[in-house]
Amino acid sequence: MSGRRLVLLRHGRTAWNESGRAQGHADVPLDEVGHAQAESAAAYLASLRPAALWSSDLSRARQTCAYLEQETGLVAKHDDRLREFDVGQRQGMTIPEFAGRFPDEHAAWLRGDSMLRVPGAEVTEDVGRRIVPALHEALGSLDEGEAGIVVSHGAALKVGVVGLLGWPADHAVTLRGIGNCAWLTVEELSVGGRLRMVGYNESVRPGHDVPETREPVAPASRWADFASGSPVG
Repeated sequence: MSGRRLVLLRHGRTAWNESGRAQGHADVPLDEVGHAQAESAAAYLASLRPAALWSSDLSRARQTCAYLEQETGLVAKHDDRLREFDVGQRQGMTIPEFAGRFPDEHAAWLRGDSMLRVPGAEVTEDVGRRIVPALHEALGSLDEGEAGIVVSHGAALKVGVVGLLGWPADHAVTLRGIGNCAWLTVEELSVGGRLRMVGYNESVRPGHDVPETREPVAPASRWADFASGSPVG
């Protein structure tokens, strides 16, 4: 029995992404570049002939997913478990502003210490408890050989894929940041079998030719990487 495939797509760029502001659960829409990214990615990913779409309920994810809905004719299921990290009182701040307002919490964040957090903020374990079951449910709802696409957020997707693959939670920091409208892909060798990652941080630029087959395709280019892994989302 052919295995199933899950494509995990980060939303397109927003003005807050461009200015380096932590978005968290703030409902920030796509900017002009983000719409162009989403349109291009949707045309490309539609070649996989996905059977289902899922999206975070935040505007930047829903707007990105709307291009997939248009290309595929599918209606996405919105799920608040797919949201980005809640960054609490850090929301709307740049990294320098974060360091100035919460110096102790910023220092803890840099060294990966989740014991000291900004008031109201989630940590990796919080996000994992909600996003990993959502991804397992999405994959489990697919039939033999089918593909599904999940639209979510950069930092949350790193946590999600680590949990989905059964890696130790602290392995999330070893993954590069996912660019806006870039995606990663996991697939089974057979239905219910072990998952493997077959692509990471793949993307296309607006204007790139759309593939005509359902076979796995190589990306034409990569968007800038967010190496810090900051949950600006």
